[in-house]
Parts: sequence; C-alpha cells; structure tokens
Amino acid sequence: MEENIRLWFEPDVQPIPGMNFPPKDFETVRQISKNHGRLETRTLTVSSQLKDFLDFPYLEQVFELERHFVSLKTGQIQEQIVYGFTSLQRQEMTPRRLLNMTRSNWGIENGLHYRRGVTLIENGTRMTKPNMANVMACINNLIIGLLIGKLKFPFLPPARRYFAAHPSEAFHLIARL
Repeated sequence: MEENIRLWFEPDVQPIPGMNFPPKDFETVRQISKNHGRLETRTLTVSSQLKDFLDFPYLEQVFELERHFVSLKTGQIQEQIVYGFTSLQRQEMTPRRLLNMTRSNWGIENGLHYRRGVTLIENGTRMTKPNMANVMACINNLIIGLLIGKLKFPFLPPARRYFAAHPSEAFHLIARL
C-alpha cells in the first residue's frame, strides 16, 4: 500500500494523446522551526482521491511528509520522506492539523515507549512463554499509570529508586488497588 501512496505523489508523466489525468486534490502545508541545534522544514501534502481506489477500510486521506533538517553547527543536511494515511476526513483533519499530529507522535514515542523500553527494561527482557510479553506490557502500563498518573511522579527513574528503597510502600500501593 505504501508503494501505491508513493506513486500517487510522483509527478505526472506526459499524457498519451487523447488520455488525460484526473485533477489531483493536493493540499500542501509547510512548517519551519529551529530546534535542537537544527533548522527543520516539514512539508505535508495531503490527498483524499485515493480513498476509492485503495482497498483499505475507512481510508479517507493519504499524505506525503517531507522532512528536511540542516544542522546549524555542521551544515549537514538530512532528508526523509514518509507516507501515511488517516481515516479522518479533511473537515475533521485539515493538513495543518495533520502536520501537527505527526509531530506530536514523537511525544507518544518518547513519553510511553521510551519509558517502557528503557526505564522499565522491557526491550531487554527475554520471554519464554508465548503470552508473557503481553502480561509484562500490561504490568508496565499499570506501573506507568500509577506512578505518573496517580502519584504524580514526573519521571520513572526517581520513582523506581524511591520504591526500591521503600519496598513496603510499593506493596501498600499495589494492595490498595
């Protein structure tokens, strides 16, 4: 499916006489920012015309996201192009809002997956039973919810150190559930 989306954003080739291409409903937004010692340009192009052609349930829009990064220190340039889709219609998810949503995705990556994978050492754990990874993920989600949501610890490492030094409090916390 990604290949179909990529081809949709390719420039039109010269049409065969007597044949023409349907007009494309592209809408493009651009965002330029200066973060983390680099100049970042993100260009998002959205189309809703593929929804009737791709065999994917609830598809409403496809998009191409171009990322262009220039290091302010070294001048090194990095470029990326990614393709995606959403089930939200253009009235619900404008290109500008979609661009902002793709950026906030990293907040989820850093906020949840980093906590689970690194702080709770989920990535380095070897599971021998088929369902054990699902059980550990549920336990880790419970821990994150308790420590950050209920107890308002801003970060997991201090919470881990605190409860490692006070195991009886950790037990009481779990027993009160």
